[in-house]
Amino acid sequence: MESLRPLLTSYAYNILGSTDDAKDIVQDAFLRFISVDQSKIDNKKAYLTRMVINLSINQKKRQQKLLPFYPGEWLPEPVSSESADSSLLKQDILSYSLMVLLEKVSPRQRAVFILKEAFDYEHSEISDIIGTSEENSRKLLSRAKKQLQGQALLGSKSYPSEHFKRYLETIQSGDTGKLEQLLNDDIAVISDGGGKVSAGIHPVRGKKAALAMLNGIYRKFYRDRECKAGEVNHLPALFYYENDVLTTCQIYWFENDLLKGVFIVRNPDKLKMLK
Repeated sequence: MESLRPLLTSYAYNILGSTDDAKDIVQDAFLRFISVDQSKIDNKKAYLTRMVINLSINQKKRQQKLLPFYPGEWLPEPVSSESADSSLLKQDILSYSLMVLLEKVSPRQRAVFILKEAFDYEHSEISDIIGTSEENSRKLLSRAKKQLQGQALLGSKSYPSEHFKRYLETIQSGDTGKLEQLLNDDIAVISDGGGKVSAGIHPVRGKKAALAMLNGIYRKFYRDRECKAGEVNHLPALFYYENDVLTTCQIYWFENDLLKGVFIVRNPDKLKMLK
C-alpha cells in the first residue's frame, strides 16, 4: 500500500494547496488504515482514497476558517514540475492557475471537481467517496463550474514557451508599450508574503495597474537579483535569490497568447519545496 502514497498525497495537495498538510493527511490515513480489520476491506485503494479525500475536505474547511486572519492574500504552495521529488506524482498535480481559481469554491465542490474533471471519476464513484448521492455529486460539480464561470479549463499541462520568453525579453528591455501589448485586459497580479515578508496586500487587477506594478517591482527589486527560470504546477516561473536563498517565486499564467495572471509567492514557508 505504500506505493499509493504519492498518488494519495497528490489528491490531498490538490484540495489543500499545501504539501505539509497533504503529507500529514496521508500519514493520518495510513495510521487509521492499519488500525482496522483489513480482511473486511474489499478494495484497499478505494478505502484509502475515500479516507484521504474526506480528511482533506475537513482540513480545507479548517484552513478556510483561518483565512480571515491571514495577512493579505493566500496563495497555494507552488510545487516544481521538474524536480525529482517523489512525494507527489507531478503529472497529477493541477496547474497553478486552476489551484488559485478553485479557492473560490467550497471544499466539497473542489473535491468533486478535481475527481471528476482532473481524474475522470464517475459520479457513482464520487458519491461513494464523499458520502452523498450521485445527483448531489452532479449538483456540486455544476455549482463549482458556475462559480468558476467557465474559467477553470483543465487544458494541456504545457505552455507555449515563446510567450514566456517574449515577456522576459520585454520586461528586461523596459519597453512599457510593448509590455502592455502582452497583457490581458483583466490580468491579475496576486502576492503572498504571509505577513513574514513584504508583499502586496491586495490583488492588482486590470492592464494599466498590472503594468505599473510589474514594471515597478522589476526595476526596484528584481532587475539585479540572481534569477533562474523553471516550471511550477505546469506553468512557467521565475525564482529570485538573495545571497543564494530563494526569496521569491513568480508564476505566470498565459491565456490566448496574453498574460492573464502573475502569482508572486514570497512567504518563505511556501518556498520550501522549491529550494
